[in-house]
Amino acid sequence: MSVMDTFRLDGARALVTGASQGIGRATALALAEAGAHVGLCARNERALEEVAREVTDLGGEAVVVAGDLSDPATAAHAVERTASALGGLDLLVHNAGGPLADQEGRMVLKPVTESSDEEWRQVMDLNLFAAVRLCRAAHPHLRRSPRASVVFMSSVAALVAVPGMESYGAVKSGLLSYTRSLAVAWAADGIRVNALCPGWVRTHLTSPLHEVDATAEAALTNVPMRRWGGVEDVTGPAVFLCSPAASFVTGQHLTPDGGLTAFPAMPQPRDPEEAPHG
Repeated sequence: MSVMDTFRLDGARALVTGASQGIGRATALALAEAGAHVGLCARNERALEEVAREVTDLGGEAVVVAGDLSDPATAAHAVERTASALGGLDLLVHNAGGPLADQEGRMVLKPVTESSDEEWRQVMDLNLFAAVRLCRAAHPHLRRSPRASVVFMSSVAALVAVPGMESYGAVKSGLLSYTRSLAVAWAADGIRVNALCPGWVRTHLTSPLHEVDATAEAALTNVPMRRWGGVEDVTGPAVFLCSPAASFVTGQHLTPDGGLTAFPAMPQPRDPEEAPHG
C-alpha cells in the first residue's frame, strides 16, 4: 500500500454527529471524499438532507438520523440506524457539542459566577455524556471492525484558559481523559480512540467573535500564525485519525490551533523589523 493509499477510507462506514454544519459537516464530507459511507446525526433534519446529497454526489452512501444528543435515547438510535443501513460501523466521530449558546446557536461567554447548574448540565450532556452513550452503543459494532476508530472533537479550551467558557473547558478536558482511558480499555478490541482540539475556527458557533473585527483580532493575540482557522484545517487531521495512516496512534490528541498552545514566552511582533536585535 502506498503512503497516499493509507489515507483512503474506501468502504468504511462512519457516523458523524453534529453533521449539519460547521466542522461536523466538513468532516462528514471529507470522510466521504476519502471513500467512506456516512451516517449523519444532528437536530436539523433539513440541513442533514442537504449534506446527505453532497455525500452521495461524492460517491458515498448517506444515512440521515435527526435527533438531539442531549436526549439519552438519541445516541443508541443514531448508532443502530447507521449500522443497520450501512451493514456495520467502522468509524465514530463525535463532533456535536459546544459551549453555552443562544437560540441561534452562537456561543455565549458567561462569567462562572453567573452560570447555573442547569447550564453546566447542558454542556456536560452534549459534550461528554453523549460521547459515553455513543461509545456504549457503538462498541459491539466497532469491535467487529478491522479498521475501528473513534475521534472525539475536544477543544483548545481543554488545554488553555478561556474565561467565560469554564464549563466548556472543564468538560472538554474531561473528554480528553475519557479518550485516554477508552483507548487503553479498547486497545485489545482493536479500536483506536483519539481526539482533536481545534483552536479558533470560523464557524457559526464562533461568529460572535470572528464577525467583530476587534474581537476577531483579540482572539489572535496568542496565535503565532496570526489567522483564524477554517473548517478545512480540522478535516485533514480528522481523516488522518480515522485512516490506516494512523493505525499506530491511539490515546492521543491533535491540536490544529495555529500554535496557540505553544505558549510563546513573549508576544511575537507582527513586523519582523520590530523584533529586538542583539
